[in-house]
Amino acid sequence: MTTRRPVLQILVASTRPGRVGEPVARWIAGRAGEHAGFEVEVVDLAEIDLPMFAEPKHPRLGEYALEHTREFSATISRADGFVFVFPEYNHSYNAALKNALDHLNREWAGKPVGLVSYGGVAAGARAAVALEPVLIALKMRPVAFAPIPFVTQFVEGTGDGRRFVPDAEVDRGITALLDALSAELSRP
Repeated sequence: MTTRRPVLQILVASTRPGRVGEPVARWIAGRAGEHAGFEVEVVDLAEIDLPMFAEPKHPRLGEYALEHTREFSATISRADGFVFVFPEYNHSYNAALKNALDHLNREWAGKPVGLVSYGGVAAGARAAVALEPVLIALKMRPVAFAPIPFVTQFVEGTGDGRRFVPDAEVDRGITALLDALSAELSRP
């Protein structure tokens, strides 16, 4: 008998062209795959391209009229837990992440989430603080936080060939985040 490994979705929140979050998320997905505690999926909000929330009924009902919402619901429903990789914009998290969260309700509930924020000197910490009450309102369980300060110093290359190459401190932070998620997902 084989035991199903939990599905961990790495959600790339930034949709801006030239975004740093995409190579960061790819690196985290690789680390999560090496961790061996998860089946890993990358969910890229730029590829999903959700319009601003336009469902006629409240998401708590789960009665989605629009195909893009039904598809997004099916994607998020597959996950047992998440890592949100998000930037700090104007002392908060970005609108695409808020829009994605607001599109759904039950699909998020009860699931643990690790937060990976990035930015300059504040490393996205203010964005994480702003995001936490929203996650709690959605009944998610924030379990770990790994900020990445001065994130652009860790990005090498250009275009599609960009790679995230963190220092030992950032790597330890992500390892601790993945360990916390693994422990949370293995609880009965």
